[in-house]
Amino acid sequence: MKANTTASKTAAIKVAATKTKSTKQIDAPAAVAPVKKVRRSRAKVGVALPIAQRAPADPVGTSKQARLISMLNAAQGATLEQMMNLTGWQAHTVRGAISGVLRKRLGLKVVCDAAGSEVRRYRIIGSVGA
Repeated sequence: MKANTTASKTAAIKVAATKTKSTKQIDAPAAVAPVKKVRRSRAKVGVALPIAQRAPADPVGTSKQARLISMLNAAQGATLEQMMNLTGWQAHTVRGAISGVLRKRLGLKVVCDAAGSEVRRYRIIGSVGA
């Protein structure tokens, strides 16, 4: 009798094992592929690649606004056409920069001199350069 109980236990274990394997296969979806992580590093190459240096930033005072201020700081000032040629802006943009940025934001005192029939000349008064 012992042989039969041992054989029946072994058969029960085999049946349980096959049921477990089959349920695992059913639970896992067959169409889903494993997710591959994306590499964010440079590929390893046998040749040492030079690392490009960052271009140096423009020195302070080379922006269009800084050049416009230096032009207006001159004793004779500047005309609207001169400022347009310097910056490449249209007339309304130059006037807007004078009004909004120079006068309101930076607090500079920009005056417009229109003597007689001559063209208007803009200049900054009361600053270090004048």
